[in-house]
Amino acid sequence: MSLTIEVARRILEASKQRAQELRSPVSIAIVDAGGHLVLFERMMTPYGWATGSISLAKASTAVMFNQSTDAVAQWGSGIPGFASSMATMTQGKFIMAAGGWPIRMGGATIGGIGVSGGNAPGRDDEIARAGLAAVEAMAPAIPAVQPASALSQPSLRPVPPQSAPVYPSMSYAQPQPQAVSSANSPTPQIYPANTHHLGSDEEHPFGDEQVPFDQFNEARGDQS
Repeated sequence: MSLTIEVARRILEASKQRAQELRSPVSIAIVDAGGHLVLFERMMTPYGWATGSISLAKASTAVMFNQSTDAVAQWGSGIPGFASSMATMTQGKFIMAAGGWPIRMGGATIGGIGVSGGNAPGRDDEIARAGLAAVEAMAPAIPAVQPASALSQPSLRPVPPQSAPVYPSMSYAQPQPQAVSSANSPTPQIYPANTHHLGSDEEHPFGDEQVPFDQFNEARGDQS
């Protein structure tokens, strides 16, 4: 993308209109991305002849470093001999003073604007930014387009948490303790259910008396 003469004219007219509103006749220079002059106007003729060269130096410096000349002045002033050496290398097309801005369209730097001769501090910078506003108004609105990968994928929506199912509580029959009376104790004793207690008579089902084996055989012989 390059700076056309039509775009340069709109920038120049917007800056010139702002200068007239502020009653500040200035010199306005517009260069392309290579620092070559595209449009120039000196409003305070025949005076202010020095402002023409200064405005051109501001526009060239803004394109050279792709930032405002005010920003260049802030960090460049701390480098000894930087301003003088750059001015010599560029044949006077370098200056560290506010009033120069790069011109950008579609994210690319296509030129620069420089303003000089303002009758108040910050006036050059304000007039230059008025021209940049005209460039922003010409930029077409870019609709937001979703990438193809996003269109092919299903939309991920949060799944609401599901509540756990509630089941009715079930009561279980608890075994009831049973009262077992003891022969030696009149008070009944409580034992858990399903517990069998052997009494004194049940410890030996056949009685306490043991029958000898010989008598058992004689009894069988009598029966036979």
